[in-house]
Amino acid sequence: MKVVSIVGARPQLVKLGAIAAAFKDSEHEHVVIHTGQHYDPELSDVFFTEFGIPEPDFHLGIGSGSHGAQTGAMLAAIDPILDAERPDWVLVYGDTNSTIAGALSAVKQHLPVAHLEAGLRSFNRRMPEEHNRVLTDHCADLLLAPSDEAVRHLTSEGLGSRAVNVGDVMVDVCFHTRDAVLAAGERPELPAGIDPGQPFLVSTLHRAENTDDPELLAALIESLASLPIPVALLAHPRLQAKADQYGLKLTQGSLHAGKPLPYRQLVAAVLASSGVVTDSGGLQKEAYLLGRACTTLRTETEWVETLEGGWNVLVPRPDQLTREQWHATATRPAPGTALDAPYGDGRAGFEVVRVLAERLA
Repeated sequence: MKVVSIVGARPQLVKLGAIAAAFKDSEHEHVVIHTGQHYDPELSDVFFTEFGIPEPDFHLGIGSGSHGAQTGAMLAAIDPILDAERPDWVLVYGDTNSTIAGALSAVKQHLPVAHLEAGLRSFNRRMPEEHNRVLTDHCADLLLAPSDEAVRHLTSEGLGSRAVNVGDVMVDVCFHTRDAVLAAGERPELPAGIDPGQPFLVSTLHRAENTDDPELLAALIESLASLPIPVALLAHPRLQAKADQYGLKLTQGSLHAGKPLPYRQLVAAVLASSGVVTDSGGLQKEAYLLGRACTTLRTETEWVETLEGGWNVLVPRPDQLTREQWHATATRPAPGTALDAPYGDGRAGFEVVRVLAERLA
């Protein structure tokens, strides 16, 4: 069996780590196309080193641009590669422009498409990611869902016959990394002004709906800066660019900005923290898996299981709460309720390879 993986952004590279590990000692051929959607080395190249993933077979170097320009450039670059490789499966990951571009290129060449992390829904059609994931699910041949809830979404859209719950490959990576960090007693490298031995929060902020409106972004930064304990803001390049454009200071009050961390360091930071405040889908789930309370700066979440028991709370506009309410929510301790395992047992990567081979046969 020959499988081509198409990736391009940080969350996809983390997922690729689990898939590459599962393919490593198998009899199957695994080819990797990196679109270059995330072209900053700290959001891209570092993950190949960190997870021991072989260098991509094709690096397209697409870079940034409008959604249409970026997706079109990816399509034009992916088409001849898939035409030459003719894989048994084209495996696309998540909900980025790389995902929809890879899926469209494959289906137009009559190549079977498998969508990893299928069935997630925010039901917010203002999110570009929601369009990408819905369109990819409806054109894919095999839907590799991370949870029972995702399978239910697919079934309600008439796609249940294509869906398989394989678990979430992020669990594989997160648990493996957690165990390595704890065994090494690793301390995270945090922004200046943060003492990892004292209470602090980990924060990220990058979604277009939060960063493109200067008044909303200013309100979110001010809310984070007002918190009663230090906040380590791991500033995505998009956030830094928007803050510079709007003349906003990311380091102010309790807020201490630094660069994004390699995945192992991110896990170490979350483990050392009192909790997480984010608009990232991946970090919501990582907080849940690592046993830390999460406050999500969005109106909805694809990972609805994390809301059970108060592990995750949605606060899209903290500036509309009283200061006391906001502080109490963001700094709340982790719930005493036991964590369930809605995303699998940490062997999803191997299950993906097994299901791909089984469906091909």
